[in-house]
Amino acid sequence: MKLCRFGALGAEKPGIVDAEGRVRDLSAVVADIDAGVLSAEGLDRLRAVAIADLPLAPADARYGVPVAGTRKFIAIGLNYADHAAESNMPIPAQPVVFNKWVNCLQGANDPVVIPRGSTKTDWEVELGVVIGTYAYNVDEADAAKHVAGYCVVNDVSEREWQLERGPTWDKGKGFPTFGPVGPWLVTADEVEDPQALGLWLDVNGTRVQTGSTATMIFGVAQIVTYCSQFMALEPGDIITTGTPPGVGAGQKPTPWFLKDGDTVRLGIDGLGEQTQQFRDWSR
Repeated sequence: MKLCRFGALGAEKPGIVDAEGRVRDLSAVVADIDAGVLSAEGLDRLRAVAIADLPLAPADARYGVPVAGTRKFIAIGLNYADHAAESNMPIPAQPVVFNKWVNCLQGANDPVVIPRGSTKTDWEVELGVVIGTYAYNVDEADAAKHVAGYCVVNDVSEREWQLERGPTWDKGKGFPTFGPVGPWLVTADEVEDPQALGLWLDVNGTRVQTGSTATMIFGVAQIVTYCSQFMALEPGDIITTGTPPGVGAGQKPTPWFLKDGDTVRLGIDGLGEQTQQFRDWSR
């Protein structure tokens, strides 16, 4: 299933994508795409719904964040060896974990605001993992049972705040609008192998990132298991799992970054696409 939330900011409704790619309104079935829906039992109830009988959402409806009630937006850094190399950083022996603030979450195609004074706002296409059931100290063999599904994430980053203002990456990762997610959540049963997905990203029509989750250093199961050792993962939590090479900071011979009016388009095989216009903070 492809689950989404559509409508105006703050007034999103739950939706499901039908076989023709149209969004159907789930409001008569569930109140939202939240913890009660993301469990195995909740998803099974949705699978029993006659989707074709549901009303269509407006064709031009905005996509919101595809899951409601997210309490943690966790990110993994340097999780592709070739991205670590372009960043001039060693391949990590353990996952690099940092936070994106929950209030940076936004819809897949909403505009992104370049922070005041920023000259190093950057892009990162990433596979997002949505937790479906409570996970604490889980074994790697059981990790997949706690995953509700997958989505596209643009881990927008401000490199000066991330790398030049002390050792805490979080400072450059959670500016308002820096967390586009979606357009939908694809349930785990429809993703045959999360470690075999192509990723790509274009800036102003130029392809800058092309990669595959097959080259992740730490796979999804390893990441869920690792994080669950020192935090309790809860339904609706999102883990974004790292980016392949091709970010602005790694461009050769000269790094280049996003400016007012730039358009970023990105996607992952089977999980959909996003498009964002980047805007200066002053407008």
